[in-house]
Amino acid sequence: MESSSMSVSFASVAPYLLSLIAFLVFLEQISYLKRKRLIPGPAFVFPFIGNAVSLVRDPTKFWDLQSALAKSSDLGISANYIVGRFIVFIRSTDLSHKVFANVRPDAFHLVGHPFGKKLFGEHNLIYMMGQEHKDIRRRIAPNFTPKALAAYTSLQQVIILKHLMAWETLAFNASPAPISLRLLCRDMNLDTSQTVFVGPYLSQKARERFNHDYNFFNVGLMKLPIDLPGFAFREARLAVARLIKTLAGCTEESKAKMEAGEEPRCLIDFWMQETLREIAAATDSGEPSPPHLSNAEIGGHLFDFLFAAQDASTSSLLWAVTFLDSHPDVLAKVREEVAGIWSPESDTMITAEQLREMRYTEAVAREVVRIRAPATMVPHIAGEDFQLTESYTIPKGTIVFPSVFESSFQGFPEPEKFEPERFMENRQEDRFYKKNYLAFGAGAHQCVGQRYAINHLVLFIAMFTTLLDFKRHKTDGCDDLSYVPTICPKDDCKVYLSRRCARYPSFS
Repeated sequence: MESSSMSVSFASVAPYLLSLIAFLVFLEQISYLKRKRLIPGPAFVFPFIGNAVSLVRDPTKFWDLQSALAKSSDLGISANYIVGRFIVFIRSTDLSHKVFANVRPDAFHLVGHPFGKKLFGEHNLIYMMGQEHKDIRRRIAPNFTPKALAAYTSLQQVIILKHLMAWETLAFNASPAPISLRLLCRDMNLDTSQTVFVGPYLSQKARERFNHDYNFFNVGLMKLPIDLPGFAFREARLAVARLIKTLAGCTEESKAKMEAGEEPRCLIDFWMQETLREIAAATDSGEPSPPHLSNAEIGGHLFDFLFAAQDASTSSLLWAVTFLDSHPDVLAKVREEVAGIWSPESDTMITAEQLREMRYTEAVAREVVRIRAPATMVPHIAGEDFQLTESYTIPKGTIVFPSVFESSFQGFPEPEKFEPERFMENRQEDRFYKKNYLAFGAGAHQCVGQRYAINHLVLFIAMFTTLLDFKRHKTDGCDDLSYVPTICPKDDCKVYLSRRCARYPSFS
């Protein structure tokens, strides 16, 4: 009797519920079309979730479509709708620069990821702006001086060598099948980042937990932003909190070491050495200690560094292998240059001076970054309505995606061609077409660690090509783009490897 009464009651309200839902869907469509106006984009979007499913299922296809729509417009922009958020994709280099140049409270806010604040936290470096942001960047600068970079170079080579030797063993055991480099490069980069950033302060057990949590974070980046128990996004958010806590502990240990007068051995040491000087100077002048120097805040900034160094670098290493394999003439020039500067049989590391002499190898690295910009887009949110062009104003709350990938194929002569010579002294296309070379961003939030990133890529190319012979396992579509979350070859860069040098160097 009671269940029958409930059925009758539901049946009586069902039409009203359906009408309400239909009305909300109608309002959502009207809101979307009003924001979209005349710019290209889907005429109809799914209620509430928009095109989030197609984005998660096949991000390459989704962004290719946005690019094609933007290309069809004189404005160079296109629109879509994802989980209740209106988005604008920007293909035009000039409009991308306009976004980068207007990061401020009443214009655009850099977010790094469409739902980044939930993942990274409110006080992450990428969300800062104005004087506060300038002060933090000033404090970070000592981490990337020539002296600091030279110290990192030694650490990087030890890690790279260890992993290359392990890769050769894996390839031998897998023969005649190829091995996939994507996860191997990711693990090598994570090892490198941990060692360079906080090396002596992470125990082996802490490293294992760190790797486990970072994997949770990586998986969550590519999933729907459902912050509920059991969902990957929630696991990622909790993992980030644990990672930052670990890095805050490393910061505390480093402060104690630097206060005791020890020599800096990794990035956090250089940072804390300068931080202690700044605190001492404030104390001597009777001023309060500068803000944003707590262990937790610095741990958050370290995570930002690690995220930037980790996934973007993995992408560049994989594309370097891919393009060197498909361009044997470039590979031969790299090997010839490196052999004239460094020999593994010398049992010495590549010095900072020798690294600077590898001009052609650096040109290869820069061309890899140009033609396959790892972080293809840099998401921002419009804090207020912003007039992007004479005919289109971006509505407040819009997530804007300036495409640095698309900019790399504008301006440069024959942009689809892999040609490292464009970065050599006689051509200097990086200067002539500087506005199109946006792989490291532009404006106030331009990547502060880009020299470190290029050094890492050059060291990898020099050591990989000198110590190993390699050949790509070619299949149809193997070099197509795959978002994971930065772009990588679709087949995860499958290769055959064997040792090329007479013996590996000994850096002991």
